[in-house]
Amino acid sequence: MVQIMLQYFDDCPNWRAGHDRLMAAIQQLGSDRFHVELRLIGSPEQAVAQQFRGSPSFRVDGVDPFAEDGAPFGMACRVYRTPEGMAGSPTVEQLVEALAAADSHQL
Repeated sequence: MVQIMLQYFDDCPNWRAGHDRLMAAIQQLGSDRFHVELRLIGSPEQAVAQQFRGSPSFRVDGVDPFAEDGAPFGMACRVYRTPEGMAGSPTVEQLVEALAAADSHQL
């Protein structure tokens, strides 16, 4: 089973859209192979300890598939490179790709 952690903080307006896109991606791939955990990040100290690169962040089997080298840890809204330009969360297609890659490693 692929473990997915969605890290977020409440004041970020993008985490709910990220969650919706994640659930759509899981639906496309078959929800029985994925377990989702929501992780609220509540402080700058927790952000550093959890290696939180901003809200929303996705960890797939412990790895952030969208991490960019040198991106800081902290309490900020995260920005993603998508085919349509910069956005507050990855597209459903980008999430499908990341989840499918993790799922194929477990087979």
